[in-house]
Amino acid sequence: MASTVKGKIRLGTSFLFLLLLLSGGVGIYHLVRLKNDAKLILKDNYESLEYCHSMQRALDSTGINSAGALLRFDSALKLQETNVTEPGELQASASIRAYFNRYRSGDSSLSVVRGIRNSIQHILSLNMSAIEIKNHKANHTADNALTYISLIAAIVFLVGFTFSVNFPSVLTSPVNALTKGIQEIGKKNYHHRIHLDRKDEFGQMADAFNDMAERLEYFESSNLNKIIFEKTRAEAVINSLKEASIGIDKNDVILFANDQALYLLGMQAKDIVGKPVSDVTKRNDLFRFLLEEKGSLPFKIILDNRENYFIKEIMEIAQDGSSSKVIALQNITSFKELDIAKTNFIATISHELKTPLAASDFSLKLLEDDRVGQLSEDQKELIGQLKNANQRMLRILSELLNMSQVETGKIQLNIQSVNLYQVVENSVMAVSVTAKEKKIKVEKKVEENLPELKADADKVSWVLNNFLTNAIKYSPSESTIFIDVKRTDNAITFAVTDSGMGIDEMYLDRIFERYFQIPGRSDKKGSGIGLAICKEFIEAMGGKIWVKSQPGQGSVFGFDIRITQQEA
Repeated sequence: MASTVKGKIRLGTSFLFLLLLLSGGVGIYHLVRLKNDAKLILKDNYESLEYCHSMQRALDSTGINSAGALLRFDSALKLQETNVTEPGELQASASIRAYFNRYRSGDSSLSVVRGIRNSIQHILSLNMSAIEIKNHKANHTADNALTYISLIAAIVFLVGFTFSVNFPSVLTSPVNALTKGIQEIGKKNYHHRIHLDRKDEFGQMADAFNDMAERLEYFESSNLNKIIFEKTRAEAVINSLKEASIGIDKNDVILFANDQALYLLGMQAKDIVGKPVSDVTKRNDLFRFLLEEKGSLPFKIILDNRENYFIKEIMEIAQDGSSSKVIALQNITSFKELDIAKTNFIATISHELKTPLAASDFSLKLLEDDRVGQLSEDQKELIGQLKNANQRMLRILSELLNMSQVETGKIQLNIQSVNLYQVVENSVMAVSVTAKEKKIKVEKKVEENLPELKADADKVSWVLNNFLTNAIKYSPSESTIFIDVKRTDNAITFAVTDSGMGIDEMYLDRIFERYFQIPGRSDKKGSGIGLAICKEFIEAMGGKIWVKSQPGQGSVFGFDIRITQQEA
């Protein structure tokens, strides 16, 4: 057995050093390649040579008399000015630039041309000298490295050969003893010991193995493993609970906190389990809130930048005349989201039902007017009943609407005098960068002497920005977008005209609906709510939003805001 292991170790070590030699050979191969590829490090110098040759060719091309030759020369010179690598090259490049500026200004004298050629020749000379010096250094470095690696490879070969012949005998006995000991421990024979009369690392390994076997033997003979098994099973049950749970014993010491609770608290088990409640409350605001808050109302916790809602339940557990307690947190985020959806649904239904009910109420009032026609007593009674029922429905809808507005929040308007010229200017400036990228021109046609408007300037600007952004998105490059502002009767009209693909008439009535997107434009789709928000803003200010469009003829998006009597 020992001879077999010894042979295997010898074979393994020999193979190891063969690999080392092979690695050295690969290193030598790459160094040889480094020598052959030394020119790659001279990239910048070669590029400077190329730029100088390009300038010489441009200079020789009809004496740079043609506009094309001037452009080629200037382009090559700019590249050279950004590729300065050698001492003196910056001054030479600056000299070329000075002479070239004089030449381009009309001074085509012989001294200017000679100055350009001499400066180009100087740059060529600098880079050729640099190439020769750097190439010599690279070759010298590669030769030295090749010599060193060859020497190292020889030394490694000698050391490896010596190691493969002599060293395995030192390893055979302790390795065999350790292998047998591991096998015995694997069979749960914890009485087995390793006896090595050595003071080196193998002796220390044998002592450590014997100590481990002794401890395993003691552990096996005790009931500690049973206790640990029960503890592990209890922890698994607690962690399997969906609710975040925290246990506190009668002495106000935290018994456990499952993974869900630790995640909410942002703590590790070692920082909370077994600690007094008073210590944890000082370090964690959420834990203090859970103990101090006596109600059962839902509360919000931000997790991963998302709002989550929980309700708390405290369960008392009686034990030996005292009680422990478990705090459980149930995640009700999904129910809260359903509640929000319900609120939005109520708000929508309230809006939709309130309009026809108000219309029917107005019609009932007309029927009661004697000028419309005389009614019999029975007819008046029926109309009175209908009117009462109608008013009751309106009150119910108003209450539902008020409730939904309280829950979702309603649009807050800051109505003040608005300088229309400033609003238009700000909106155009806001989209100027985007328009410039597509080479689109935005022309303003703002009527003179317009009165100041009572409106929310921020929201008017927001709507104009949205119109302009959409116009730029759907208009072809190098086109023109017009923004018109003028007075029409008792209103100010804003309009944005583009030259895009236009909108089919069948979609015009739905273009301001929430989440509506025109079919066939998947490459430029947005969220579908921008125009809907525009509509809500304009209508909140008492205005009217509209669109005019035909396929292939662009679109006009606009809105009207009424002028009050004081503004007029």
